Amino acid sequence: MRLTKKKLSLLTQSAIALLAVSGGTIGAAHAQDAAGAPAAAPTEEAAPAKVVVTARRREETLQDVPVSVTAFSADQLSKQAVPDVTALALALPNTTLKASRATNSTLTAFIRGVGQADPLAGFESGVGIYVDDIYLARPQAAVADIYDVERIEVLRGPQGTLYGRNTIGGAVKYVTRKLGPNTDVRLRGTVGNHGQKEAVVTASTPLSDTARIGGTFARFKRDGFGTNLFTGKGNYDKDVTAARLSAEFTPNQDLFVRIAGDITQDDSNPKNGHRLIVGRTSGAPILPNEFDTRGNLTKALGHDQDVKAYGVSATVEYTINPAWTLKSITAARKDRSYAPIDFDALPVVDMEVPALYKNKQFSQEFNLTYSGERLQGVAGVYFMDANAFNHFDTILAGAVATSTYTMGDIDTKAWAVYADGSYKLTDALNVSLGGRYTVDKREAEILRQIYFGLGGSPQLGNPGALLFRTDTDLRGGVLEREDKKFTPRVALNWKMNQDHNVYASYSEGFKGGGFDPRLNVVGTRIPLATARAGYAPETIETYELGLKSAFNGGRITTNAAVFYSDYQDVQIPGSVAIDTNGDGQDDSFAGVTTNAGKAKIKGVELEAIANLTRDFMIAGMYSYIDAEYKEYIVAGVNVAGQRTFQNTPKNSANLRANYDIAMPVMGHNGKLSLIGSWSYKGATAQFETRSLLDQDSYRIWDASIVWTRADGKIRAGLHGKNLGDTRYKTAGYLFPTLGNEGTLTAFYGNPRTVSATVEYRF
Repeated sequence: MRLTKKKLSLLTQSAIALLAVSGGTIGAAHAQDAAGAPAAAPTEEAAPAKVVVTARRREETLQDVPVSVTAFSADQLSKQAVPDVTALALALPNTTLKASRATNSTLTAFIRGVGQADPLAGFESGVGIYVDDIYLARPQAAVADIYDVERIEVLRGPQGTLYGRNTIGGAVKYVTRKLGPNTDVRLRGTVGNHGQKEAVVTASTPLSDTARIGGTFARFKRDGFGTNLFTGKGNYDKDVTAARLSAEFTPNQDLFVRIAGDITQDDSNPKNGHRLIVGRTSGAPILPNEFDTRGNLTKALGHDQDVKAYGVSATVEYTINPAWTLKSITAARKDRSYAPIDFDALPVVDMEVPALYKNKQFSQEFNLTYSGERLQGVAGVYFMDANAFNHFDTILAGAVATSTYTMGDIDTKAWAVYADGSYKLTDALNVSLGGRYTVDKREAEILRQIYFGLGGSPQLGNPGALLFRTDTDLRGGVLEREDKKFTPRVALNWKMNQDHNVYASYSEGFKGGGFDPRLNVVGTRIPLATARAGYAPETIETYELGLKSAFNGGRITTNAAVFYSDYQDVQIPGSVAIDTNGDGQDDSFAGVTTNAGKAKIKGVELEAIANLTRDFMIAGMYSYIDAEYKEYIVAGVNVAGQRTFQNTPKNSANLRANYDIAMPVMGHNGKLSLIGSWSYKGATAQFETRSLLDQDSYRIWDASIVWTRADGKIRAGLHGKNLGDTRYKTAGYLFPTLGNEGTLTAFYGNPRTVSATVEYRF
């Protein structure tokens, strides 16, 4: 740990500020039930129930765990009709969650300035996504609709000790609902504007005293927010089918076994962007509707856009005695995406990329948990074997029309051993120590070839294509690297009294090195030795100071944190336009990924929830982050002053309120909940260099009116999202010199939507 005077001064000043907060400042935070109201409104005599999380792979209350974590309960997600994980970002400090450009289901995630926006094989996410503690190795199909969930936890800051590689920014955890002891059938139906129609059916039943089975079938369908004027089909439409089946066994009171499987099929139309510039040669105008497009590419490898993901898992939990529990988690997953990407978004072949992504993984984890009077902890071993494959054509018009074939095939094997424990030094003072040792091995094959014409390559369906040259052929085991890293965590938390918990922590994280599948050895003149070495891991060291407080018997809670991070060897993936034939005109692009960056990141996060009366709850969040590159090397020159952090707005805020009114309906007692939410996101850059794709600051208003029967069996709600119909860019493509027309296309967040939802539980 390199605790300099500057860092010590920052933490000391922050400590004074946080202690001032404990004097009564409410701030703006989630505490009991995250961004929403509790399942049942508290009485004047009783405080809301405490929320239990598993941020440290063992059960602890949200206010006691010395980690920056926000939890969203199933009840809160239901009341606010949260559609998928990306919608949570509006209420989360220093967090960006969004669908990647030109996709409906690939996730781009950034937490505290750290993440990854490139979904190609060879690049790893900086934010780990977990379903029941199973790590999803790839971002494809990770934008999952929310159903059958008990809660979602979002952990901020490096989680390298307990969650391992590629959780350098944080982690998002889906915790699914366990099956109940009685037969349970639940229905949910939704209709809305833009032709929205959704249905979710969940059922479970005991087969005997020791066996239960359950499943969920879900259908999500919506017309486009706009129209593809070339095909006449909807743009930004949705056509998703999903199912989950599980069986649980308890042969005795000490043994729990769950076998689960899930599948998701996305048949939505290709999602095409909105041009921000006039066509360079055709003069094609900028369309007035941001959701309209004119893209003509509709198939990839002869397939319509098609995303399929599925997986199976087995969890075995054995309670050895009241103090010791042994757990095994075995999982296998696969996904496949046919993605026709029309970069230029015009009805001509100018810059088009038909692509195929295929991923598979197998993982096995064993862990042992101990819970004693003064000592609690967990230790385990982890193994993962994964493959990420993609190939695509880059079809470019120009003086000489070309189709560039790119293939990346990346094998990953990772092993890890970890331990984390907390010891109660006194009744008020706890110390936590943890560490993880990881071995991350990569093997890759990369092929890049240029063919004449606009018909594509032989590999993607054009057997008569004429080869111009092979730029890169790194197959046959020439690309291989192994990275090893120990990531520790140390935390000290002092419970000043039953209502105030102060913690200080130091943690490390790392993201594995790899190989850029767009690598062009000839066109970019990269030395072969450099190509074979690939890019190195990036690492982060984070110092954090936090205060979690409760007031008025737990009716008001506040969470505050400050952090400072040293971010080293930052991986900067990117693409540059290149001239492959020497005619002076850019006619292709190539990957240029380096460990170009060093950065300092510091920030503040405030969360609060206040149950002001038994019927009125107000909650909120504010976060600030100052992320600055100190070194960013391009061609031997440090251009850090000309670079910015992508997907990291300096300021974010959210304010929410819930007012309950007793309202019997047809002889049944119930309550009407009036829910409002206001969110603010500061200016956001899409890449490290400024461009027209950057988004200015914006605000989002949401509102819901929800009636819930007292016994919880019926809930009906009317929900409005983005009621101001704010148009805000979330991603885009920037290649203005390529093709005849140039490419500068943007993708946008959802416009105003209104929906009605009814839930019924038998």
